[in-house]
Amino acid sequence: MPSTTTSGGTILRDATSRYRKAHREEGGAHGAYDAETKRAGSAPRAEVNVLRDSAPADIAAVLGLEPGSEVAVRARKMFQDDQLVQLADTYIPVDVAEAASIEQVDTGVGGIISRMAEAGFAQDDVTEDVTQVAATAEEAGALGVEAGEKLLQILHVGRTAEGRAVEVTRHLLGPGWTLRFSVPLA
Repeated sequence: MPSTTTSGGTILRDATSRYRKAHREEGGAHGAYDAETKRAGSAPRAEVNVLRDSAPADIAAVLGLEPGSEVAVRARKMFQDDQLVQLADTYIPVDVAEAASIEQVDTGVGGIISRMAEAGFAQDDVTEDVTQVAATAEEAGALGVEAGEKLLQILHVGRTAEGRAVEVTRHLLGPGWTLRFSVPLA
């Protein structure tokens, strides 16, 4: 089943398979979002700003860093066709970002997860916590909602087989998303 489809304005994000290498590299895609959006028949686009900044305290804690430690940040505005559908900020420890050469806008086929794997930081486990958060005035303006409106936030953490968190991404989803999680029972 495709990881993302569009039907009547709804975006379906199927976390069951979206991070598997074959899916995120399908057709030369540059990551999971690129692949799933193309698979759904839409045109993906991302505006990417790459910088180094101090990690917010909650992010630093997940990454096992001291509060305020410098991290590489990939701040993205993700579009489906011409519509902004999510804001996604990824925080990566500097040693991982440097080893994986992911401090440029275009990280190539498979995106940062593929580059990390090639550099010896393969993600073995992904955890995603989904919560509702109130949109700030800036987020509301970007996503076309009212300030304070509740939006879905996905906090994505990618860990190596050794348990090291090598990326944390905050996805803030605009209206119209459905999240799907499938769990094998056997």
